[in-house]
Amino acid sequence: MSSQERQKANEARVIHLRPVEAAPTPARPAARPAGEKEPLWRDVVGDVLRGERLAQERTLKDVADAARISMPYLSELERGRKEASSEVLAAAARALGLGLPDLLSLAQTRLAGLPRARSARASFQGDVRLAA
Repeated sequence: MSSQERQKANEARVIHLRPVEAAPTPARPAARPAGEKEPLWRDVVGDVLRGERLAQERTLKDVADAARISMPYLSELERGRKEASSEVLAAAARALGLGLPDLLSLAQTRLAGLPRARSARASFQGDVRLAA
């Protein structure tokens, strides 16, 4: 067996579990331009917290006091500088009259509306592929 035949025999094969054409693909937003980073969860959650606070015309101090967290820490959360624990996020959400599921749902909705970045690992379109 020649080296080319051995190499070809060792290559991984893609086996589609269902036809590629038949697989439903949900509508996806346009790809993010090359070099643009994926948004971080803390940035998105911070944007939601700030947006809710401003929509209610409340100050950082007012919301921080209601949540029993420091005003500088709440500011850091809103700017995406800190990763908050679930307890802190729940307290901030309650201070804004939201539940934690509401806050997370708003963040998920905002995140889903952003264009997705394409990478070699994330080029998957819903098909399950196995290497043999």
